[in-house]
Amino acid sequence: MREVLKKEPRLPEGFSPRPEQAWRAPFTPADRNCRAVLEAAGGRAPTRALTAQAAASYQGDELGEQVGVGLARYTGAAAERHLADLARALEACRAVREGTGTHLRTTLVPVEEVADEAVGGELRGRLNGYPYTLDVVLARSGDTLVSLVHTSMAEVDPQRTRQLLDAVMRMASA
Repeated sequence: MREVLKKEPRLPEGFSPRPEQAWRAPFTPADRNCRAVLEAAGGRAPTRALTAQAAASYQGDELGEQVGVGLARYTGAAAERHLADLARALEACRAVREGTGTHLRTTLVPVEEVADEAVGGELRGRLNGYPYTLDVVLARSGDTLVSLVHTSMAEVDPQRTRQLLDAVMRMASA
């Protein structure tokens, strides 16, 4: 799986083709649901029945823009169960708050025509007092769970997030 992320990906224009270390949230959500949703993109997917896992991030050309990608392969129907668990966690993750001026509100967004199934959300607000946006998408393709976060200090373009998702799904199926 690491080799999949190391190959030169066909990401949308404006993203570096060179993978960097796994994405890490610039905040630590106190809510376990929010934490579970974001950890998967950083290479910390649910471990039950996990057979392989890899994660990387890629820099974009917008202020603070980055995409984090996590791939996790499972045995049996575990990927389907984990996606269902993460979808419930995303629904329960209403907001992220920290005393340092971080307050992000979560909105669920529909994700259509992606692999076997997918869920998505937007976190919008302030990170340490500065505007911050994070789109998160969790998708399943067969026995593989794909986690993607697209972040920026400016607005994140949902169409660009979709282009990133399509590129990552192509990488995962290669």
